[in-house]
Amino acid sequence: MYIPAHFAMDDAAVRDLLARHGAADLITLTADGLLATMLPFAYEPAAGDHGALYGHVARNNDQWRKPARGESLAIVRGPDAYVSPSWYAAKAEHGRVVPTWNYVTAHVYGELVVHDDPAWVEDVVRRLTAKHEAARTETAGQAPAWSVDAAPRTFIEGQLRAIVGLELRITRIEAKAKLSQNRPAGDVAGIVAGLAARGEDRSAAAVTRANQARVSEAHADQGATA
Repeated sequence: MYIPAHFAMDDAAVRDLLARHGAADLITLTADGLLATMLPFAYEPAAGDHGALYGHVARNNDQWRKPARGESLAIVRGPDAYVSPSWYAAKAEHGRVVPTWNYVTAHVYGELVVHDDPAWVEDVVRRLTAKHEAARTETAGQAPAWSVDAAPRTFIEGQLRAIVGLELRITRIEAKAKLSQNRPAGDVAGIVAGLAARGEDRSAAAVTRANQARVSEAHADQGATA
């Protein structure tokens, strides 16, 4: 991945992205070519030297049956959004502006290991359920969290037989947060306002966080020269 220095993510930001993300694209190279599946993963930072991603696929999905050649890849995404040049203060100053796309992503490479074991798979299902039910019930007025134990045991056992576990043992990560850090500090307020007005609250918050320090410095410099 092409990662200019000002878009590089530090280790803490990468871990936060992996812990909070929803679904990712798993891509494997097999003897029959590339295969890809979109699926949720649970991140386990303590596994191995670099952590692991745990997930599962349908038993009828060929991707788990066909051995991966070399490293496999999970593409994890954070918020992304179109950025209009009309939001830039620089547009009124000189007009030399163009559209762009902001995004947060991590390319997670690793060894793909298949776990055709109901107990292992159930643990992953419980991890994923707890993670996403907790996020759902953070919103006021939501129904109580659902748990695996809320369903009949015989039904759960049947569902577990229909899926296969996957573990991506991480070997390396390339991560990028392109959040307008290359724009003048004076453009940031317009970007945040434009994204918020369009309902892109997650992207607006991400731009704010990524540029907070230098925007604060700019405001302090303006105050000192006033």
